Amino acid sequence: MTSIFRSLRTLLVVVAALATASCGFQLRGSYNLPDEIQKLSITSFDQYGKLTREMKSQLRLYDIDLVPPAETISNLRLNGESYGESTLSLYQNSRVAEKQFAYTVSYSVTVPGKGNYGFSTSLSRTYLDNPLTALAKSVEEEMLAQEMRVEATKQIMRQLARLNAHIEAFERKEAEEKALRELYQGVDSTNPDLTIETRFNGKEEENRGKPLSSYTTDGENVE
Repeated sequence: MTSIFRSLRTLLVVVAALATASCGFQLRGSYNLPDEIQKLSITSFDQYGKLTREMKSQLRLYDIDLVPPAETISNLRLNGESYGESTLSLYQNSRVAEKQFAYTVSYSVTVPGKGNYGFSTSLSRTYLDNPLTALAKSVEEEMLAQEMRVEATKQIMRQLARLNAHIEAFERKEAEEKALRELYQGVDSTNPDLTIETRFNGKEEENRGKPLSSYTTDGENVE
């Protein structure tokens, strides 16, 4: 009897795990977010709009500490959102039968001392346009817009999780540029009279190996 109950309990655990995976549930804090945005300010084209409120909810869900904007604090800026519709098919009487609803959000992330990064996310959905149910269509469009708004904020969270790669690339570029500046500064200070010459190596014997121009690091043309 004990083994039967143990088997049933194991089966229930497996079923629950499969159901959780199939519904797209994610554990709290499952995104590997950069340390630079664990404390974040958020600004928006519409500070009290639905997109801004939904974005703040997503950030709080993953334990991001939302603080007022400051020079030393990373910032997520929601630059704008746009909607668009296009016709996919028509009824025989030329009325619109099926439409595609498109939604785009543009945003940027500023990490103090580590760059400013611009992104955009786009989504699209299709729905049937029934001319006999105008009120229901309006409600359906609003529900669809809210669904896409929520999905857009989730995509922004996924992009924030990939921000580590952008920060690393920025730091690598900064290090390379710093090394080049130090190299050129070292050349100027240790070899003030370094001469660079351009020589002719063509077929004319009289000019073969003869310097055409000469330049020194002190900025003076020798010839």
